[in-house]
Amino acid sequence: MTITVTVPYPNTPGSKFDMDYYLDTHLELVGKCWGEKLISAQAIKGIATPDPSTPPPYQVVAILQVESLDVLNDVLNEHGAEILGDIPNFTDVEPVIQISENLG
Repeated sequence: MTITVTVPYPNTPGSKFDMDYYLDTHLELVGKCWGEKLISAQAIKGIATPDPSTPPPYQVVAILQVESLDVLNDVLNEHGAEILGDIPNFTDVEPVIQISENLG
């Protein structure tokens, strides 16, 4: 059963988020570090909610898939500090990281 890692970046008022750096540099770093262990990766940008007066709760959500929790742990043990250490280069918010088992 594959594992999905979601990394939402909260849309905190007044926060910074350098989208160009995120797309051009951070995602490239993630791809390089995860290499062939990464089944798929997607970044989605929050643009709205059902209530037009309410902003989206997240600026960006990264969605990453790997084969198993063991593979994920291997990647995080080897490259986690480098990847997480790059986050302050593009945002001042702390991402929420969730690891999920794919059920279907």
